[in-house]
Order: sequence, then C-alpha cells, then structure tokens
Amino acid sequence: MKINIICVGKIKEKYLVDAIKEYSKRLKKYIKLSIIELQDEKCPRNPGEEEAVKAVEGERILSRIRDEGFVVALAIEGRQMKSEEFASFISEKAVRGVSCIYFIIGGSIGLDTRVLNRADLKLSFSHMTFPHQLMRVILLEQIYRAEKIIKNEPYHK
Repeated sequence: MKINIICVGKIKEKYLVDAIKEYSKRLKKYIKLSIIELQDEKCPRNPGEEEAVKAVEGERILSRIRDEGFVVALAIEGRQMKSEEFASFISEKAVRGVSCIYFIIGGSIGLDTRVLNRADLKLSFSHMTFPHQLMRVILLEQIYRAEKIIKNEPYHK
C-alpha cells in the first residue's frame, strides 16, 4: 500500500525533522510512504482573511490528490479511533484494494471546506489542538504502530 501525507508548511525544528526521518525509515519495511510538503501562506492579520488563506492552501492540497485514493483529513471534529481500530482501518483498505491513502494535515488555521468535503473520512487524534508540525510526527507514529499491529509484531509502548 502507498500512503501519501500531504501537509501544509515546512518543518524547521530539528527534533521534529529527526522524528519524521526516523518513523519514515521504520515504515519503509511496511509501506511506500510519500510526504508532500506544500507551501503555506502567511498567517492572516485579520480573522476575515482566514478563509482566503485556507482556500489558497486548499487548492494546493486538492491538486495533489488523485481520484483513486482514499482521503483522510485530520480534523478536530473528526472521528476518533483507538490504535487497534486505526490498524483495522488501514488493513481493511488494503484488503478492499485501495492502493493509496492520502492523509491531509492542514496549516496553522486548518483546512478549507472543499478539502473537508473531499475527504472520505475526517479523523481526529484528540479534542485538543496540536501544532500541525507535531501532527506529522504523531500521524507517522500511529501509522507505524498500526503496521506493527497488522503484522502482529511487538511494539514497545
């Protein structure tokens, strides 16, 4: 299976870059992984400008999604899953012949409505808000954990 993570913004913090590299390396054994970083827009000065910024970022995101992929948008209002449920979700997609899952991580002000509407699933990792840069690490860790669960391999907690 191929997993594409489409995310807005570039990671600058070395500790996050190192964690992303580590989980990406671990995942090579299980899946074909692609992380697609898209340019982020400057944070709007006025709340009324937020929708315009999300629209520009949303257009960039949508341009990278192919029709045959299953799209998962990370959104605070989305469905929450336990790690075992997430593993079952990924496994079930593979069994059903889904060749690619797109995970979408928006920028600092969230995702455009068009992206949320395009998503086949909205997924939430918590009701809490996390920095979008950190979400990349959390998502990679959970994908890695899911692959270990699917393969019935031990994972140190």
